[in-house]
Amino acid sequence: MWLEIQIFGFRALWSPYFLGIIILLGIAYYMVTGPYRHKFTNETVDPPKGKQQSLFYIGLLLLYLAKGSPVDLLSHIMLTAHMIQMVILFLIFPIFIIKGTPKWIWEKIVYAPFIRPIFKVLTKPIVALVTFNVLFSLYHMPAIFDFSKSSQLAHTSILLTLLFFAFIMWWPIITPLEEFDTLIPLLKMGYLVASAAIITVACALIIFASNPLFNAYSSEGSWIQAMSLCVPNDVLDGLAFSISGPEMFSPLTVLEDQQLGGIIMKIMQEIVYIVMMARIFFSWFTRESLTVDPVPNTEFQNNI
Repeated sequence: MWLEIQIFGFRALWSPYFLGIIILLGIAYYMVTGPYRHKFTNETVDPPKGKQQSLFYIGLLLLYLAKGSPVDLLSHIMLTAHMIQMVILFLIFPIFIIKGTPKWIWEKIVYAPFIRPIFKVLTKPIVALVTFNVLFSLYHMPAIFDFSKSSQLAHTSILLTLLFFAFIMWWPIITPLEEFDTLIPLLKMGYLVASAAIITVACALIIFASNPLFNAYSSEGSWIQAMSLCVPNDVLDGLAFSISGPEMFSPLTVLEDQQLGGIIMKIMQEIVYIVMMARIFFSWFTRESLTVDPVPNTEFQNNI
């Protein structure tokens, strides 16, 4: 497959302009949290430690992997690649960015006068949980999905909206601000179980459909239109008469790809949530074990 997709060219495969944006974001993070941090806050703050910096930079790498690497091109050819992209973009990337951004920056953003009241409503656990998962499920309704592939404006707007609510969805679980950390560990695990259950409905509809659902992967005209979102027009115009459809680049039929995509989405989502639940549980267990008061030595000696 790798040799076949190279016909779309370097720009389509590696998105050098997007890579430039990622590099600029990395430089901006270093400057704002490092040498120039005192220009953005009146408090005495230390630069982020190596672990926190690594989390942020890994987050940027994941963003490039999802939207700048060949994964993005393949997501317009195969639903399987699209689902991998969705997991990286909405279920993994936000974790690293939230964890990798210093607390004082989040305070600047969240506590801004016009943002705080809206943010408090959107990040209420039930609101955050339902909003993202319902929007994600609606996005994979065939009519909405095909519409999102119809133009760059529609595609970008929908993905940015979903990405915003993905951050909102994760916020009650991994927020660095005490005001928003209202869920006890057991409820955080229940929150993730509920999120997995809601997404299961959309995955099941995709997996068990008896026919291809998305014109963007099964209709030649719609597929060419979807490919224009990541392939430069001059390259696509030159290939328009030599490529017939996504089946040229996939070893799977459209229906098999659709079923595999739904399965991969569900499995990867479960892995991410299980890892997060394990981290929450062991952090809770460790914290509880440290709060157990040992028997004082004097009392022990008196009992002898």
